[in-house]
Amino acid sequence: MIADVLSDATARMQKAVEVAKDDFATVRTGRANPQLFQKILVSYYGTPTPLSQLASLQNPEARTLVVTPYDKSALRDIEQAIRDTPNLGANPSNDGNLIRVTLPELTEERRKEYVKIVRSKAEDAKVSVRNIRRKAKDDLDALKGEVGDDEVARGEKELEHITKVNVDAIDDALKRKEAELLEV
Repeated sequence: MIADVLSDATARMQKAVEVAKDDFATVRTGRANPQLFQKILVSYYGTPTPLSQLASLQNPEARTLVVTPYDKSALRDIEQAIRDTPNLGANPSNDGNLIRVTLPELTEERRKEYVKIVRSKAEDAKVSVRNIRRKAKDDLDALKGEVGDDEVARGEKELEHITKVNVDAIDDALKRKEAELLEV
């Protein structure tokens, strides 16, 4: 029973770390990257649809992305969604068949702003990991009547170790992203 609680908590914490890394990828660095547009939702026939399902993305140059929609009627909606995305500063131009998105050069002030955003995302991920730990600890405490107190204490110790490993993984990803952001 304790092993089930710990394995569930481990899986959920690892998922939280992966979500944090995906969130970090959506914050732009010096060069254009198709992952920046991963979370952009386009209003496609009234339904919010991920951009990756509506178009292909290529980056022919360091600061340019080319968005080629599968359905040409969605061109204007895609362009509007890219323009309305906060923290991107993108300038899309539409030629009737595809959209060229030119990302402006990052200033020092903008880089520091992105670092704050990434730190906030990292803190949200850590809170998520801690919430998972709290629920797992409550589940372990509920088992105290069925199994011995020593077993529960060992389980709690293992839970703390798992939590520390996952929080450290988030911190490592944060350090890498900060270095990437501040690199000129």
